[in-house]
Amino acid sequence: MTDATIGSPVARPARRDIGLKRRYAAERRFRLYGVGAIAIGILFLFALLFSVVSNGYSAFWQTSIRLAINFDPAIIDPQNKRETDPNAIVAANYPQLARDALAKKLGVDTSDRQVSRQLGKMISDGVRTQLRDMVLADPSIIGTTRDVWVLASGDVDSANKGQIDLSVDQARRKVSDQQVKWIGQLNADGTMAKRFNFGLFSFGASSRPETAGVGVAILGSFYMMAIVLVLSLPIGVAASIYLEEFAPRNRLTDIIEVNINNLAAVPSIVYGLLGLAVFIGFMGLPRSAALVGGLVLTLMTLPTIIIATRAALRAVPPSIRSAALGLGASKMQMVFHHVLPLAAPGILTGTIIGLAHALGETAPLLLIGMVAFVVDHPTTPLDPSTALPVQIYMWANEAERAFVERTSGAIIILLVFLAVMNLAAIILRNRFERRW
Repeated sequence: MTDATIGSPVARPARRDIGLKRRYAAERRFRLYGVGAIAIGILFLFALLFSVVSNGYSAFWQTSIRLAINFDPAIIDPQNKRETDPNAIVAANYPQLARDALAKKLGVDTSDRQVSRQLGKMISDGVRTQLRDMVLADPSIIGTTRDVWVLASGDVDSANKGQIDLSVDQARRKVSDQQVKWIGQLNADGTMAKRFNFGLFSFGASSRPETAGVGVAILGSFYMMAIVLVLSLPIGVAASIYLEEFAPRNRLTDIIEVNINNLAAVPSIVYGLLGLAVFIGFMGLPRSAALVGGLVLTLMTLPTIIIATRAALRAVPPSIRSAALGLGASKMQMVFHHVLPLAAPGILTGTIIGLAHALGETAPLLLIGMVAFVVDHPTTPLDPSTALPVQIYMWANEAERAFVERTSGAIIILLVFLAVMNLAAIILRNRFERRW
């Protein structure tokens, strides 16, 4: 070997272009697309939440007026019959008591019918029920003067919250210049104030926004969710255990599994039609009852619970089953003593998610009559009631401005319930989940 050969550089093969730069660039673009998609989703979510909260937070505060009301016997019981006939004080002109107290507070003369009419529009018509209930609960207050917080009317409440443009001509708004002056006077001396609206959670349906609440809807939703939980959980878990652990693999079980998966995708309004035909038309159950709503939502929730439960059972390792059977346990003991406890977190998660889905349903409940105007709180699942999403639907169709904030306020309440249920599902899953 010569020195020239030893000193010559070794020839290297040319580098092949295998498209690494192109593939890296495509990967970066894909990541950007993913980040952009997430950002757009978060943007729309925040826009939705901002719209709901900005329109609905004021519903949790209600304008009230503190009045020194004189429970005048001449108005409540002019013929002095309350000792012999307790019902004699039921039909008294209680709004006049509040109107006279407001006139005295403002220092105006109620002999003018126009002034008296404007004073009456300052106070909610619900004052009739409020004062009547006070007198019925304690007749001894007749003839005395008590400080009472009464609700302002819906228009006055909207004006006090700044939801009405007071710069326009009074002919184009629902509060007059005189009422605006009175609002300022009452706010200046502390007689008018925005207080927490407990009535939003306790009142039933009402044509007056200031006395409208979701109390009946909350009770109706509670009854329905209780019925769904009592029926769908045991039925869904039992069906899942049979299909996953005991049912033979044949054409019949394949058809059942396919239909369960298809039922999970059926539009909810179809279940409403089924409930209308079977539970109301055939079985004769009462319309607008929480029992019928619970049965309809049970049918809608069952496929979701069955699918989630089967997935949880399938996630348990086969070695658990083999070990239990190898130690002499029967198949029933193997399922209920070993497999089912390990699958419980997944079953609970699926059940809670199914209940949350049922809680937000509206279409099937509309078809079974739960859109009725219900004032009294239901005491049993057979009493007429409504549900939170249906109440939101009804308020959204109202024309008054004050119902707009109550619609958004009810949406906030519903979202809180759904968030709590989903949070409970996450906590239960993380608390009891076992990783294999």
